[in-house]
Amino acid sequence: MDHYKLYIGGKWVDTEEKFDVIEKYTGIPFASIAQASKENVDDAVKSARNSFNKTNLTPTQRYEILMNLSGIIKHNKDMLAETLCKEVGKPYKEALAEICGVIQNYINFAEEAKKITGEMVPVDGDSGSENRIGFTMRVPVGIVCAITPFNFPLSLTTSKVGPAIAAGNTVIVKPTQQTPVSVCKLVKFVLEAGLPEEHIQLVMGSGATTGEWLLQNKDINFYSFTGSSQVGEHITNTIGIRRSTMELGSNAAVIVHRDADVIKAAEDCAIKGFANSGQVCQSVQRVIVHEDVADTFVKKAKEVAESLVLGNPLDEKTTVGPLISINEVNRVDGWVKEAVEKGAKLITGGKTYKERFYLPTILADVTRDMKVFYKEVFGPVIAITTYKDFDEAIDLVNDSEYGLQAGVYTKDINLAMKAAKKIVCGGIMINDTTYYKARNMPYGGLKKSGFGKEGAKYAINEMTDEKVIILNI
Repeated sequence: MDHYKLYIGGKWVDTEEKFDVIEKYTGIPFASIAQASKENVDDAVKSARNSFNKTNLTPTQRYEILMNLSGIIKHNKDMLAETLCKEVGKPYKEALAEICGVIQNYINFAEEAKKITGEMVPVDGDSGSENRIGFTMRVPVGIVCAITPFNFPLSLTTSKVGPAIAAGNTVIVKPTQQTPVSVCKLVKFVLEAGLPEEHIQLVMGSGATTGEWLLQNKDINFYSFTGSSQVGEHITNTIGIRRSTMELGSNAAVIVHRDADVIKAAEDCAIKGFANSGQVCQSVQRVIVHEDVADTFVKKAKEVAESLVLGNPLDEKTTVGPLISINEVNRVDGWVKEAVEKGAKLITGGKTYKERFYLPTILADVTRDMKVFYKEVFGPVIAITTYKDFDEAIDLVNDSEYGLQAGVYTKDINLAMKAAKKIVCGGIMINDTTYYKARNMPYGGLKKSGFGKEGAKYAINEMTDEKVIILNI
C-alpha cells in the first residue's frame, strides 16, 4: 500500500500518525497519508513566508512553470484518472474529463500570469489634482491557503493552486482526508515543473486539527475554500478580516418552460444531475417544469436515468459510481424516503445498491417543505416541481438559501432576460443546465453559496492586492 508524506520546507516529511484512504468502490484501504502536527503546520507557514520574501518569480517564469505543469499532467493523465477512480469513485470517463480540464486550466492560468495589470485612474479630472497622474497595480497577497473538497480533488485544487502561482504567491495545500492522493501527486508534479521548493507546502489532517491550525495562524494572507456552507461560515468567522474566496453549497435549480426543447432539457438535466453521482455543487437538483410539458420531461428523464450503468469506476462502461461513503448513501436514502412520505412521487430509483451506491433517483410533485427541495442533496437525486406562471418559477428558484447557478430553458429571449435579472444566483445559464462551467468565466455564488470568484483572471484578481499610485509632477 502506497504511503504519502507531507511536504514542508522543501522536504517530504513523515509522521507517526497515519490515515488510511479508502477505495470507494471496494471500501478497502489502498493508500495511507501522514497526519500533520501543529508544529508541522506552523513550519509550513514559516517556510511559505520565507520563500515569498526571498523569491520573486517573474511573470515569464510563472508562465513557464504552469505550462510545464500542464504538460506533465497530460503525460500522466491515465495514471491520474485511475487514482481518481479509486479515491473518489468517479467513473473513468468522468475522471479523464476532469484531468483534461485541469490540463487546459493550467494553460489558462499560465497565459493570465503574463497579463496581470492595473488601470489608469483619471485623478486629473478631480479639481485640485490637475498636475497628478494616477494608476493602479496588482501585487501578490502573500501566502494562499488552499483547502479542497473530495468531489473534484484535482480540478478544485487546480482552481486554487493555479491562480496562486500565476499571481506570484506561495501556497499551502490542505486536501480533504477522503481524496488526498491525487493532490499529493499534483504537488510532486508542481515541483517537477520548476516551482521553487518552498513556494508550495502540503499538509494533511482533519479539518478539526490541521484545518483549525491553518485558520488560527495569523501569517496566512488568503484562504480559498470549497466545501459546505457551514464550514465556510466557520472559516470566515475564525479568520476575521483576512481575505478569502468561499465556494460553498447549492441546491441548483433549472426552469423548463413550455416553449423549450423539452426532450433536450430532460436529457441534459438527467445526465448532469447524476454526473459524479450528484456530488457536485452546481449539479442539477431542482427542476421547475411548466405543467404543460411535465409529463414529457419526466418520461424522458426517467428513460435516461434508467439507462445509466452503476459499477466499478475503472470499467469504462460505468456511468455512475459509488457515493463517497456509506453514511452519505444512508443520508440520501433518508431524504428520499422523507419526501415520498410527504407526498412526492417516486418516478425511478429511490434505493441503495450494493451498499455503496444509490440508484439515480427522480422525484415528482416535490414541494417546498421537503429536504430534497430546500437543502443540498449532494447525491443522485432530481426533484421535480411544476408551475403555471413564469414568475412563479422564478420565485421557486429563489426560494433557497443558496445562489450558485441556475438554468433556464426557453425560446423566449424576453423571459430569458427576465430570469437573468431576477434570479438571485452568481450565474444564469440560458438553454443549459446549472452544471455548465467554462474555465475562463467568473464562477462564484451569492447568498450561502459563498463569495469571491474563481476562473482564470478572476481568481488571480482575488489573490492579488490592488494599490493606487499617484505621481505629482
